[in-house]
Amino acid sequence: MKKMIITGLIGLALVTAGYAQNVTKVGTTAAPFLNVGMGARAIAMGGAYVSMANDATALFWNPAGIATMQGSEAVFNHSEWIADINFDFAGVALNLGNIGSFGLFGNFMTIGEMDVTTELYPDGTGQRFNSGSYTMGISYARSLTDRFAIGANVKYVHEYIMNSGANGIALDIGTVFTTQFRGLRLGAAITNFGTKMRMTGRDLLVQHDTDPLREGNNDKINANMATDAYEMPLYLRVGMSYNVLQDTKKHALWVAVDAVHPSDNVEMVNLGAEYAFDNMFFLRGGYASLFSEDAEQGLTLGAGLRYGFAGRMALKVDYAYEAFGRFDYIQKFTLGIGF
Repeated sequence: MKKMIITGLIGLALVTAGYAQNVTKVGTTAAPFLNVGMGARAIAMGGAYVSMANDATALFWNPAGIATMQGSEAVFNHSEWIADINFDFAGVALNLGNIGSFGLFGNFMTIGEMDVTTELYPDGTGQRFNSGSYTMGISYARSLTDRFAIGANVKYVHEYIMNSGANGIALDIGTVFTTQFRGLRLGAAITNFGTKMRMTGRDLLVQHDTDPLREGNNDKINANMATDAYEMPLYLRVGMSYNVLQDTKKHALWVAVDAVHPSDNVEMVNLGAEYAFDNMFFLRGGYASLFSEDAEQGLTLGAGLRYGFAGRMALKVDYAYEAFGRFDYIQKFTLGIGF
């Protein structure tokens, strides 16, 4: 049975690789910050997390996962990304039993102040500006049976630069199924299905002469430059995970694989593994964006610690390292509080 399941995991990766295309669509969607994974545990496992998600970071990866949580949890994630960009994620998921599970989350990308530069003033005009992106959402998930759960997010997405911005509404839908084959887990999620986003704002206001051939007319009519509307990056993730060490209560070794189809990139495969000792100490590793030739991501590593106290309370600290090609590497830190 173990050989059959592991073969299935490898087979899913190979099938996805066979369908992968070499055409990239990077830069053709709005709100690309939605592509950046959250949670040190998931990142350390190479992003192979759509079926593993059973904590509050499931609010990002697969909303159905919050229905499989043991209790409730709040989570905080911070990472210093490339080019001095900061990513922060905060979420809380409440498991209310038969009523279902509810979640609330926010994901923030921030960039420090920068100088305004022009062709005439390449060293700066003396002005400064800010830019960034964020999304905030609510979630609901419920276990329809003891093995099958479904969930959804509704979220507001906003991007801004200087005095202009773009807004959108998006929906995430996910499922998790625990099979009868020794706890093999299957997961699937579609994320960022929503409206198009278009930049508007004061910076797009210009003064225009509607008829430059006519003298005496008003040559300073206020007008707005028309900008194009872009789709958000739609993601389809399908994956499976399996605990290889089921004959012992002290040890667990989960292996996972995700097949990923993004609307703005080529198909890829994420692989990951997590070793747990007594549900307290964790070691993780994985490989992200397998079969994607132009991907900067690759090897991922990480570790975690869980300390239970006062009954159902628990403190979780996770760390992840992700190789990032030309940009060297990034690190993520996640703090979780179970209750």
